[in-house]
Amino acid sequence: MIEPQWRWRPFIAAIATVLCALPAAAGAAPYRIGVITEAWAANHPALEGLKDGLRELGLAEGRDVVFEVHFTKGKSEATAAAAAALVKAEVNLIFTSGEAAVLAAKKATARLPIVFTLVGDPVAVGIVNTLAYPGGNITGVTSRVPELAPKRLEILKTLAPELRRVWFIYYAGDVTDTAALGNMQDAARRLGVEVLGRPVNDAGQLTQVFKEFRRGDAYLAPSSDTLDIPVAIHEAAAASHAPTIFQSAIWVSHGAVVSYGPDFRAQGVQAARLVAKIIRGAKPQDVPVEGAEHIHVGLNLKSASQLGLPVPAKLLFRANIVQR
Repeated sequence: MIEPQWRWRPFIAAIATVLCALPAAAGAAPYRIGVITEAWAANHPALEGLKDGLRELGLAEGRDVVFEVHFTKGKSEATAAAAAALVKAEVNLIFTSGEAAVLAAKKATARLPIVFTLVGDPVAVGIVNTLAYPGGNITGVTSRVPELAPKRLEILKTLAPELRRVWFIYYAGDVTDTAALGNMQDAARRLGVEVLGRPVNDAGQLTQVFKEFRRGDAYLAPSSDTLDIPVAIHEAAAASHAPTIFQSAIWVSHGAVVSYGPDFRAQGVQAARLVAKIIRGAKPQDVPVEGAEHIHVGLNLKSASQLGLPVPAKLLFRANIVQR
């Protein structure tokens, strides 16, 4: 006796669901992911996190996905050429780190899916319409720069209780850092700290601002690498023995006293979920932008000691990364 067709339908539907969730079948061409970062080498932490995250989701490099990586060695202007090259190479998706990279990719294509990381405020910058409904061909993970700025100021004050003036030097054209400065003002009044916002357009203006710095002041580094401002701040802080808070623990490993912000690699792992959804058929405009989930405190105890700053137990307890 032949079984009625309806009895097989649930089984067939279940098999179809499993097959859709599987990586590319053997022999199929791997999904090609183009990458743009402003890093100095191909192994940017966000990219390494993306690879690890995709592997955990069953998408293996070489078998299911391959990467074409372009890194611009800190040159924001080179991102446009990198984006154009990836579009010409007909990759399936573009993964970016930083505002310059995603803006270059957005200008280069309205067709290819784009997934970003390390963008402080994608709505303010004009990358997406809203976080919940990105629109267009772009989604990603925001590093929440303006939102986290007041907490950075609070951590700096906790580490240096006598602090009265904090210098926030940033590129004048950076919308995200401009918003961060505005968000710090209420916290500054509450903490009894004056935040000296100094937008600069070129290296000459940056040099001039450093001349205004006084003993006992501190720095709060910007999110943008434009004009190599974070590097210049790190060097100036080392020369003047000034406490400085950065947004990435990478700086703590290079001698900065403290950092507070999203982990670069963790943003890549988080973005892997979004990339996997798109590989399996989702449209970027239907994939909400996510806020970075892993916010880390980094501390360099040796640097704190050299600056004469006793690290409070409550701050040490919160630290995710500690250099001794």
